[in-house]
Amino acid sequence: MTDIGIGIVGGGYMGKAHSVAMQAVGAVFNTRLRPKMEMICASSPASAEKYRIAYGFARATDDWKVLVNDPKVEAIVIASPQSTHRKIAQAAFALGKPVFCEKPLGASLEDSELMVKAAEESGVTNMVGFNYIRTPASQLARNLIASGEIGEVTYFRGEHTEDFYADPATPASWRTSGAANGTMGDLAPHMINGALALIGPIASLIAEVETVHTTRPGKSGTEAVTNDDQGQLMCRFENGAMGHLFFSRIATGRKMGYAYEITGTKGAIRFDQEDQNALWVYKMDDPTAQQGFKKILTGPAHPDYEPFCQGPGHGTGYQDQIIIEARDFLTAIETKKPVWPTFRDGMEVNKIVAAALRSSEEKTWVQVGT
Repeated sequence: MTDIGIGIVGGGYMGKAHSVAMQAVGAVFNTRLRPKMEMICASSPASAEKYRIAYGFARATDDWKVLVNDPKVEAIVIASPQSTHRKIAQAAFALGKPVFCEKPLGASLEDSELMVKAAEESGVTNMVGFNYIRTPASQLARNLIASGEIGEVTYFRGEHTEDFYADPATPASWRTSGAANGTMGDLAPHMINGALALIGPIASLIAEVETVHTTRPGKSGTEAVTNDDQGQLMCRFENGAMGHLFFSRIATGRKMGYAYEITGTKGAIRFDQEDQNALWVYKMDDPTAQQGFKKILTGPAHPDYEPFCQGPGHGTGYQDQIIIEARDFLTAIETKKPVWPTFRDGMEVNKIVAAALRSSEEKTWVQVGT
């Protein structure tokens, strides 16, 4: 076993998740590389010190450049706002340091392209954080599709829906300004990544993106909402399958609505993140009297379940998805071999988002990547 010094930029929601994951990953997966919590960076000296104490880091700073340039920091996790991702990643790659970056990869497609260029020119390990597709159930779904058990996929329907802004009286915040903070920058990337992982590349699409609640209460009266509440797109995958994706932060009643349905010529699959330890599978070759969707509870026989629990049906949770990501990142660093999803995979998601926004503005079908 070898220690590896970890630096995390950002101490909030995802900074905490990645800090906990790095503390736990060695014990859960018996990794050869064992994270050593060297430094955490936050927006002020006080908050950085608070996170240092809470998460078990040796040192703290309010300057990401100090963290990136510290010789004891050997690998970097970027869990700060999207607008900061590019500069931090570029600086780390220039020093030959591996980078794990939370989604979306960049605040724009241009940012993502520059980040991919820096990553690939450096030859250094790079990964982007899409945690939901890593549940044992979704990994099982990927395996079933890849093995041909549901036949040729003909249709995919996916959504990422939540209701944290369903109430128009909810005050404005950083989430209600800046394109990268809207639904297309925040929630959409997760399900787009899921669609690409499960079905494959998207060739063309037509989309609608809108702001439903155009104003919200602010500190000094009413504030304009300058980004999107919801969006939808119809698409055609390169393999010929049809698709429909929907994203919303105003979907009343939905808390973690990362869900999909996949129709194949021999069967079908359903999944809902609100019941993340179950996968519903239908197979046409079952006896007629026994045909129907069957609920499969995940257990030790499924990918990345047993390291957390030896009991079928006991389940894994959100934090476990982040621990799986940490294992993958450490594996990529150790083996010097890319582990999905790389920065290039993250950029492909940004391409779909950019194409959807262009389609919505032009009100027409667009070819992805043109």
